[in-house]
Amino acid sequence: MPRLGPIKRGELIKYLRALGFEGPYYGRKHQFMVRGEVTLRIPNPHQRDIGKELLSRILRQAKISLDTWERL
Repeated sequence: MPRLGPIKRGELIKYLRALGFEGPYYGRKHQFMVRGEVTLRIPNPHQRDIGKELLSRILRQAKISLDTWERL
Protein backbone atom coordinates (compact mmCIF):
# COMPACT_ATOMS: atom_id res chain seq x y z
CA MET A 1 0.00 0.00 0.00
CA PRO A 2 1.81 3.15 -1.18
CA ARG A 3 1.48 6.26 0.89
CA LEU A 4 1.71 9.82 -0.29
CA GLY A 5 5.42 10.38 0.10
CA PRO A 6 8.70 9.93 -1.76
CA ILE A 7 8.56 7.09 -4.27
CA LYS A 8 10.96 5.61 -6.79
CA ARG A 9 10.18 6.15 -10.45
CA GLY A 10 9.91 2.42 -11.16
CA GLU A 11 7.41 1.96 -8.35
CA LEU A 12 5.32 4.87 -9.62
CA ILE A 13 5.16 3.26 -13.07
CA LYS A 14 4.20 -0.10 -11.52
CA TYR A 15 1.34 1.44 -9.53
CA LEU A 16 0.09 3.49 -12.49
CA ARG A 17 -0.04 0.31 -14.59
CA ALA A 18 -2.07 -1.34 -11.82
CA LEU A 19 -4.52 1.58 -12.15
CA GLY A 20 -4.94 0.99 -15.90
CA PHE A 21 -2.29 3.23 -17.45
CA GLU A 22 -0.32 1.94 -20.44
CA GLY A 23 3.30 2.72 -21.18
CA PRO A 24 5.61 4.41 -20.55
CA TYR A 25 6.08 5.59 -24.11
CA TYR A 26 8.86 7.86 -25.33
CA GLY A 27 7.97 11.49 -25.99
CA ARG A 28 10.13 14.44 -26.94
CA LYS A 29 11.53 15.28 -23.50
CA HIS A 30 9.73 12.96 -21.10
CA GLN A 31 8.18 9.54 -21.17
CA PHE A 32 4.41 9.43 -20.82
CA MET A 33 1.65 7.00 -19.89
CA VAL A 34 -1.92 6.88 -21.22
CA ARG A 35 -5.30 5.78 -19.82
CA GLY A 36 -8.26 6.67 -22.02
CA GLU A 37 -8.23 10.43 -22.57
CA VAL A 38 -5.63 11.09 -19.85
CA THR A 39 -1.99 11.48 -20.91
CA LEU A 40 0.45 11.72 -18.03
CA ARG A 41 4.09 12.81 -18.31
CA ILE A 42 6.45 10.73 -16.18
CA PRO A 43 9.31 12.71 -14.62
CA ASN A 44 12.90 11.51 -14.64
CA PRO A 45 14.36 12.60 -11.29
CA HIS A 46 17.89 11.47 -12.22
CA GLN A 47 18.54 8.76 -9.63
CA ARG A 48 16.41 10.37 -6.91
CA ASP A 49 12.98 9.62 -5.54
CA ILE A 50 9.93 11.55 -6.72
CA GLY A 51 8.96 13.85 -3.85
CA LYS A 52 5.61 14.18 -2.12
CA GLU A 53 4.65 17.45 -3.84
CA LEU A 54 5.42 16.16 -7.33
CA LEU A 55 3.62 12.89 -6.60
CA SER A 56 0.49 14.75 -5.50
CA ARG A 57 0.55 16.82 -8.72
CA ILE A 58 0.95 13.65 -10.80
CA LEU A 59 -2.00 12.00 -9.05
CA ARG A 60 -4.17 15.09 -9.56
CA GLN A 61 -3.31 15.17 -13.29
CA ALA A 62 -4.03 11.44 -13.52
CA LYS A 63 -7.40 11.96 -11.78
CA ILE A 64 -6.49 9.47 -9.06
CA SER A 65 -7.88 10.13 -5.59
CA LEU A 66 -5.74 9.77 -2.50
CA ASP A 67 -8.02 6.97 -1.26
CA THR A 68 -7.57 5.04 -4.51
CA TRP A 69 -3.79 5.52 -4.36
CA GLU A 70 -3.52 4.32 -0.78
CA ARG A 71 -5.69 1.25 -1.47
CA LEU A 72 -3.16 -0.16 -3.95
